[in-house]
Amino acid sequence: MGYALQAVIAGAGVLSVASRQVPGTRVVPLGQGLSLMPMTDEVFDAVTDGSDGRDLGFWRLPGGFDTLLAQWSTAGPIAYVEAEYFGGVGEQRAAVWADGALALGPLDEPTKRRFRGPRRGTGPG
Repeated sequence: MGYALQAVIAGAGVLSVASRQVPGTRVVPLGQGLSLMPMTDEVFDAVTDGSDGRDLGFWRLPGGFDTLLAQWSTAGPIAYVEAEYFGGVGEQRAAVWADGALALGPLDEPTKRRFRGPRRGTGPG
Protein backbone atom coordinates (compact mmCIF):
# COMPACT_ATOMS: atom_id res chain seq x y z
CA MET A 1 0.00 0.00 0.00
CA GLY A 2 1.28 3.45 -0.81
CA TYR A 3 0.32 7.05 -1.16
CA ALA A 4 1.37 10.25 -2.86
CA LEU A 5 0.66 13.79 -1.70
CA GLN A 6 1.33 17.13 -3.35
CA ALA A 7 -0.44 20.00 -1.62
CA VAL A 8 -0.42 23.47 -0.15
CA ILE A 9 -1.18 23.79 3.58
CA ALA A 10 -2.02 27.06 5.32
CA GLY A 11 -4.49 28.71 7.63
CA ALA A 12 -8.06 28.34 6.45
CA GLY A 13 -8.42 32.07 5.76
CA VAL A 14 -5.19 32.27 3.77
CA LEU A 15 -6.13 29.34 1.53
CA SER A 16 -9.71 30.49 1.12
CA VAL A 17 -8.53 33.80 -0.35
CA ALA A 18 -5.62 32.27 -2.32
CA SER A 19 -7.76 29.57 -3.89
CA ARG A 20 -10.03 32.18 -5.49
CA GLN A 21 -7.10 33.16 -7.72
CA VAL A 22 -6.62 29.66 -9.15
CA PRO A 23 -9.23 27.82 -11.23
CA GLY A 24 -10.07 24.27 -10.19
CA THR A 25 -8.87 24.47 -6.60
CA ARG A 26 -10.46 22.65 -3.71
CA VAL A 27 -9.78 23.54 -0.11
CA VAL A 28 -10.12 20.80 2.49
CA PRO A 29 -10.27 21.61 6.22
CA LEU A 30 -7.69 19.73 8.31
CA GLY A 31 -8.61 20.99 11.78
CA GLN A 32 -6.67 23.25 14.13
CA GLY A 33 -7.44 26.16 11.79
CA LEU A 34 -5.48 24.66 8.88
CA SER A 35 -6.63 23.70 5.39
CA LEU A 36 -5.11 21.77 2.49
CA MET A 37 -5.27 22.53 -1.22
CA PRO A 38 -4.35 19.44 -3.30
CA MET A 39 -2.06 19.98 -6.29
CA THR A 40 -4.28 18.51 -8.98
CA ASP A 41 -3.34 18.50 -12.66
CA GLU A 42 -5.76 21.40 -13.22
CA VAL A 43 -4.19 23.47 -10.43
CA PHE A 44 -0.70 22.61 -11.66
CA ASP A 45 -1.54 23.85 -15.16
CA ALA A 46 -3.17 27.02 -13.80
CA VAL A 47 -0.20 28.12 -11.65
CA THR A 48 2.82 27.06 -13.71
CA ASP A 49 4.66 29.68 -15.71
CA GLY A 50 6.44 27.12 -17.89
CA SER A 51 9.79 27.28 -16.11
CA ASP A 52 11.46 24.17 -14.70
CA GLY A 53 10.38 24.67 -11.08
CA ARG A 54 12.98 22.27 -9.69
CA ASP A 55 15.10 24.94 -8.00
CA LEU A 56 13.88 23.80 -4.59
CA GLY A 57 14.20 20.09 -5.34
CA PHE A 58 10.50 19.21 -5.44
CA TRP A 59 9.39 16.77 -8.12
CA ARG A 60 5.98 18.38 -8.75
CA LEU A 61 6.32 22.04 -7.73
CA PRO A 62 5.05 24.01 -10.74
CA GLY A 63 7.56 26.41 -12.26
CA GLY A 64 6.99 29.88 -10.82
CA PHE A 65 4.56 28.65 -8.16
CA ASP A 66 7.08 29.49 -5.44
CA THR A 67 6.65 33.17 -6.38
CA LEU A 68 2.89 32.90 -5.98
CA LEU A 69 3.31 31.07 -2.65
CA ALA A 70 5.56 33.91 -1.46
CA GLN A 71 2.88 36.44 -2.43
CA TRP A 72 0.17 34.48 -0.63
CA SER A 73 2.39 34.22 2.46
CA THR A 74 2.04 37.94 3.11
CA ALA A 75 -1.39 37.03 4.55
CA GLY A 76 0.01 34.19 6.68
CA PRO A 77 2.48 31.29 6.59
CA ILE A 78 1.95 28.81 3.79
CA ALA A 79 3.63 25.46 3.10
CA TYR A 80 4.07 23.32 0.02
CA VAL A 81 4.46 19.61 0.80
CA GLU A 82 5.15 16.47 -1.21
CA ALA A 83 5.34 12.88 -0.07
CA GLU A 84 5.43 9.55 -1.84
CA TYR A 85 5.56 6.20 -0.09
CA PHE A 86 5.04 2.61 -1.10
CA GLY A 87 5.60 -0.34 1.19
CA GLY A 88 7.08 1.90 3.88
CA VAL A 89 9.76 3.28 1.55
CA GLY A 90 9.64 6.77 0.14
CA GLU A 91 10.39 10.39 0.72
CA GLN A 92 8.83 13.65 1.78
CA ARG A 93 9.74 17.29 1.25
CA ALA A 94 8.34 20.58 2.55
CA ALA A 95 8.99 24.31 2.42
CA VAL A 96 7.30 27.19 4.21
CA TRP A 97 6.89 30.79 3.06
CA ALA A 98 6.06 33.65 5.44
CA ASP A 99 5.99 37.42 5.06
CA GLY A 100 6.60 37.16 1.33
CA ALA A 101 9.75 35.00 1.43
CA LEU A 102 10.95 31.45 1.88
CA ALA A 103 11.13 31.02 5.66
CA LEU A 104 11.94 27.33 6.12
CA GLY A 105 13.34 24.63 3.92
CA PRO A 106 13.10 22.96 1.72
CA LEU A 107 13.33 20.10 4.17
CA ASP A 108 13.43 16.52 2.97
CA GLU A 109 13.36 13.12 4.58
CA PRO A 110 14.20 10.10 2.45
CA THR A 111 13.28 6.73 3.89
CA LYS A 112 15.30 3.80 2.68
CA ARG A 113 13.95 1.05 4.92
CA ARG A 114 10.65 -0.17 6.20
CA PHE A 115 9.38 1.15 9.50
CA ARG A 116 8.96 -1.76 11.86
CA GLY A 117 7.73 0.10 14.92
CA PRO A 118 9.64 1.27 17.98
CA ARG A 119 12.69 -0.63 19.12
CA ARG A 120 12.50 -2.42 22.42
CA GLY A 121 12.89 -0.14 25.37
CA THR A 122 11.96 3.00 23.40
CA GLY A 123 8.22 2.96 24.04
CA PRO A 124 6.32 4.82 26.77
CA GLY A 125 7.28 3.66 30.13
